[in-house]
Amino acid sequence: MQSIEVVRIPMRGPGDVTGLAELLARGTVRADEILAILGKTEGNGLVNDFTREYAVETVATLLADAMHASRTDIARRIAIVMSGGTEGVLSPHMTVFARRWTSKTAPAGKRLAVGIGSTRELQPHEVGRMAQIQVTAEAVRAAIADAGIDDTADVHFVQVKCPLLRVADIESARSLGEKTVTLETRESMAWSRGASALGVAIALGELPEEAVRERDVLAHRTLYSSVASCSAGNEQKHVSVIVFGMSLTSASPYAIAHRAMRDPIDADAVRGALADLGIAPADAARRVVNVLAKAEADPTGHVRGARHTMLSDADLDATRHARAAAGAVIASVVGQTTLYVSGGAEHQGPPGGGPVAVIAKVD
Repeated sequence: MQSIEVVRIPMRGPGDVTGLAELLARGTVRADEILAILGKTEGNGLVNDFTREYAVETVATLLADAMHASRTDIARRIAIVMSGGTEGVLSPHMTVFARRWTSKTAPAGKRLAVGIGSTRELQPHEVGRMAQIQVTAEAVRAAIADAGIDDTADVHFVQVKCPLLRVADIESARSLGEKTVTLETRESMAWSRGASALGVAIALGELPEEAVRERDVLAHRTLYSSVASCSAGNEQKHVSVIVFGMSLTSASPYAIAHRAMRDPIDADAVRGALADLGIAPADAARRVVNVLAKAEADPTGHVRGARHTMLSDADLDATRHARAAAGAVIASVVGQTTLYVSGGAEHQGPPGGGPVAVIAKVD
């Protein structure tokens, strides 16, 4: 049996790995057991947010030293995903997912299972296009198999880290006679997130492959995955995938459930995910180890009939507004602020909403 251990570690800054170092020193988990690390850093979450790259590098360096491995080996063996932006009450942190093998008797029912996958490096002209959709789908299928999940209905959250386009990438494509999907670096984040999300939907059978066309990216928001969470960054050129689900092959003391938030203030969806795990809101602070969620400003410009100004604010990007709003709502339900809430939910949940997944200790 596999057993997934989940440890959430506060961070004092994007380069703070003292908590992870202490975790390894205590022997709570071994470095070679770590499967994935998912974190939130306090940057702006946009193209120039180098807190993500800094955090990935410091974590990878620590693990390379601990495992006497190269930085390349760490990138191949462990999915390290950092999402920028901790607006409002959200608190910077990382969550460590470790997998160990055990001979203990299988518990009654399914438990938390985690798997990882990755793609080749994408060329700049492939970002946001069918090539990205297809390789992401392949990586998701590999991650599902790695997790030991045999039914896609048991997949509750798929975290994707995908590349964005920098000015140098756009110029490189142009010099080779290729055309990128956009000439705007910030817009490239949405294109990349959207393409990866559609890849997730195809891999899980939420959408038939023949129903997804390249021209659907950002154009037809009714095409989406109910469990995809995609974050674009400048720290990598390939697509990394972490699949979270439930499996009979797991003896983990944790479980996961998800719902779809229809907008950033959908507290009922969070309560629903808690209820699926048999957790009363009053008990959430004790049992919940993290909440993973996506949020976005509704593209119609309204939330439940009232006009919002998130999309017309020239000072703050809409993703920052959405993270702050959804983060506060989720925190008010679970009584915690150390939460993984990511902005920009193109094709990730219903338009204006996004998936929310709760990972909690089985009582």
